[in-house]
Amino acid sequence: MATSSVSKGCFVFKPDFKKRKISVPIGVNVTDHDLTFRSLTEVLQNNVTPYVVSLQAKDCPDMKHFLQKLASQLMDCNVDVQSKEKESVQVTQKKIHYSMDSLSTWYMSVTQKTDVKMPRKKRTPPSQWQSPPVVLILKDMESFTTKVLQDFIIISSQHLHEFPLILIFGIATSPVVVHRMLPHAVSSLLCIELFQSLSCKEHLTTVLDKLLLTTQFPFKLSEKVLQVLTNIFLYHDFSIQNFIKGLQLSLLEHFYSQPLSVLCCNLPEAKRRINFLSDNQCENIRRLPSFRRYVEKQASEKQVALLTNERFLKEETQSLLENLHVYHTNYFLVLRCLHQFTSSLPKYPLGRQIRELYCTCLEKNIRDSEEYASALQLLRMLAKDELMAMLQKCFKVFKSSSEKQLGNTAKRIEEFLAQFQSLDAEAKEEEEDTSESQSKGLQKTDLYHLQKSLLEMKELRRASKRQTKFEVLREQLVSFIDSLAREYLLLPETQPLHEVLYFSAAHTLRQHLNAAPRIALHTALNNPYYYLKNEALRSEEGCIPNVAPDICIAYKLHLECSRLINLVDWSEAFATVVTAAEKMDANSVTSEERNEIIQYPLKSVLQCPSIYFSSLFSLHFPVRTFRAFQRGDINQSRKHLDSSSFIIVLIIRNQKIKSCKRYIQ
Repeated sequence: MATSSVSKGCFVFKPDFKKRKISVPIGVNVTDHDLTFRSLTEVLQNNVTPYVVSLQAKDCPDMKHFLQKLASQLMDCNVDVQSKEKESVQVTQKKIHYSMDSLSTWYMSVTQKTDVKMPRKKRTPPSQWQSPPVVLILKDMESFTTKVLQDFIIISSQHLHEFPLILIFGIATSPVVVHRMLPHAVSSLLCIELFQSLSCKEHLTTVLDKLLLTTQFPFKLSEKVLQVLTNIFLYHDFSIQNFIKGLQLSLLEHFYSQPLSVLCCNLPEAKRRINFLSDNQCENIRRLPSFRRYVEKQASEKQVALLTNERFLKEETQSLLENLHVYHTNYFLVLRCLHQFTSSLPKYPLGRQIRELYCTCLEKNIRDSEEYASALQLLRMLAKDELMAMLQKCFKVFKSSSEKQLGNTAKRIEEFLAQFQSLDAEAKEEEEDTSESQSKGLQKTDLYHLQKSLLEMKELRRASKRQTKFEVLREQLVSFIDSLAREYLLLPETQPLHEVLYFSAAHTLRQHLNAAPRIALHTALNNPYYYLKNEALRSEEGCIPNVAPDICIAYKLHLECSRLINLVDWSEAFATVVTAAEKMDANSVTSEERNEIIQYPLKSVLQCPSIYFSSLFSLHFPVRTFRAFQRGDINQSRKHLDSSSFIIVLIIRNQKIKSCKRYIQ
């Protein structure tokens, strides 16, 4: 499924072949635009022409480079030419001087000699195009130089008969930018026609509708996980690709962390796998919170059988999984039906898209929400035509479903439709009866008796307040929809064994998707066991294991100093820990080895600041000291440190920048 993030657009075609043809898709700049243009290129190649070229502004600073890129990509599009002809084209491509005349000559020779093969999909009939046109896609029109665009349009407009061209402009702002960049003399050569693509939110709704709001795929997301993915989509990138990657990561984490995810498959396969469950897997089923709540509600004899009898447990598990499948089937049918009734209400109390209604149903019992009560109140004020349109859509939802669930519901909705249609005939009969009764009741009388009779009729109407047949039928319909929602739109947590299908580790997913490099660096350096999982690195808080990597030892020694740090003490402490780790006698260590160990902390800062300490802390001290450490001359560097000052800047986690000035004596 091709995903697109282009929200608006315009196609520009001119019926007069003497003038220019152009198409302009526009929309916000998001990460899916490359995929959008790639899909557009494939569609054009399959249906219009094999000659489709895509250019970017960074590759076309002037007219020369523009024509070079156009010619090189255009000649590579000629895939139907034999290999010998390809080689000759590549040779001539280097020698030729790029111009519209040369491109026109090349195009005429290729279209005359080469019979372009038809792809799988039929292209535009040859009656409309004498030869397949060249489609040029400019992905970022605003970034192109105005003079380059103007010159290219003017020059190419003079070669339309020899070189038929269609332009596609990618615009991130507004179609008005075409007229701002191009003067009237140039824009008059173009004919602009707007088009509109689906928005990112509609693509998101489509993905959820095809993958999650169906029983075809058993894997589901909990409310918090779905909220994490949708928040990243709506507030960060508007990228369908990234949303799908997050969905794939959720699937991977579910099958990795949940031992019973082996049952997350279609129902017949899950029933077959239950028969081969091991004793440990049966114990995992008994440990599930939802299954334990289910056991507590059963009779004492059944409780004992579920906790002790493996065969009985497997049979009950099959039954519970089947009930879970039926629950999802009814759930999604009623959800779609309720969406048809609430998606067009004023102010959209339950959301305009089914995704919003689904998130509300996952979050809490919908019957207890204020938005649901407001939606029912608005349904009680709708007219007959609106209710009939909603009923017809809801009836199509139940009829299009292949499952034979809620069969009586479809019949009941059909009965409501018939009753609403019969109201017209009854209303006409009532009007005729009332007119006859009024004509019979109107007799000659004086003004006093007329006023008295009218007041009596008014009081009788107030006292009775009898509802019309339409109001009664409308109230019955709203009550019916309410009963469906209360019966079938239950929380997934209320269903036994829902943990098998639902992924709920929102915190784990957030850690993977919302990267925090500074925290990750601090964790890796301060606690290497967190990532390496080596038991030798496990240590108590505040202790420095002597077997830790050298960079971790240097960093933890650095953390022991809050505001002030002495470089000599830091180096000496590092040498003490390292020699203890390697079981070296301090007296037996030579001076060269000692110097090499002592200067390691500062070497790690000087040589690898971008890897380890770029976001944690940086050191600033005189250039002579820096160069002395680069040369490895520890004595010279100490000499400079003894006679000069230095500044240490600490940036740890989200703390403020701390600096201190310290003289080494």
